[in-house]
Amino acid sequence: MTVNSRRLGVLVFLALITSSLWPVNAQERKSYPAIGTIERLDPRVDKLVPREARIEKLAEGFDWSEGPVWSKKEKFLLFSDVPRNTVFQWSEGKEVHVFLNPSGYTGAAPKAGEPGSNGLLRDAEGRLVLCQHGDRRVARLEADGSFKTLADRYDGKRFSSPNDGTFKSNGDLYFTDPPYGLSGLNNDPAKETPFNGVYRVGKDGAVTLLTKEMTFPNGIGFSPDEKVLYVANSDPGKAVWMAFDVKNDGSLGAGRVFFDSTSLAKAGKKGLPDGLKVDQSGNVFATGPGGILIFTADGTHLGTLNTGEATANCGWGDDGSTLYITADMYLCRIRLTTKGQGF
Repeated sequence: MTVNSRRLGVLVFLALITSSLWPVNAQERKSYPAIGTIERLDPRVDKLVPREARIEKLAEGFDWSEGPVWSKKEKFLLFSDVPRNTVFQWSEGKEVHVFLNPSGYTGAAPKAGEPGSNGLLRDAEGRLVLCQHGDRRVARLEADGSFKTLADRYDGKRFSSPNDGTFKSNGDLYFTDPPYGLSGLNNDPAKETPFNGVYRVGKDGAVTLLTKEMTFPNGIGFSPDEKVLYVANSDPGKAVWMAFDVKNDGSLGAGRVFFDSTSLAKAGKKGLPDGLKVDQSGNVFATGPGGILIFTADGTHLGTLNTGEATANCGWGDDGSTLYITADMYLCRIRLTTKGQGF
């Protein structure tokens, strides 16, 4: 074989390798537009959010995106569009497509307002659990495509519209029930409870009211040791996050204000306390006025991931160091140097 023939053979071999790898590499290298800004208030935020980090816009065109949850097995993200009664699926290099419709309201008659699923989560077996506004319940998606009701009533009265939830390591489900799925909110004639509660569903299916003192309970999450439960209150007049000590029996002690963002909301910052997630070190990433506010476990505000939109929720994905964000009509993400619980 001549030198030129050998060179030609090497070039052909490299071309074949390159062409076989190109689809994967193209997806990995795909560039998404950046949106928003990163506001750094405390130098400790640099240990969580790299200086080169940016908020990427992955998809757009939704009515109100919510509840992002990652599937470790299938390597894709699911998220709700509440008004459109749909769960969408996103994965790297592929177009967003419908995963589930209907997602939160399965009735035949049209329903106004926010009928779809809101918060999404996975149980210990990886099954999808949905907070369903329209059907006013928390339900699990079964393998045959049907829904199994996990809870739809407390003390014989229907929930208003379960909004967001989190699992304790023992399998108990904690969730919030504000009135956003009811067209008239607190004044809706269909509302059966005179309060907006935070509840627990035990492994035996028993439903326990944990607190009825919050006006609009919303996002919810545990500290890594599960000794503290954080609950957002999406009330413009009292835009706070509460922290509750968790007792040994799973009930809650007295709540304390973890952080008060009412002044930020009144100053015109977009959004209210909504969905939240906690990392492995106990830092809280909470959607609220201005984007995603980052707090230490003692409530110090380190900085804000400002999407420029009212930001609804967030969720860990990939290897746990990517934070996926639902912000009004957008699906976004940012790559961090911390990891979420469960990774």
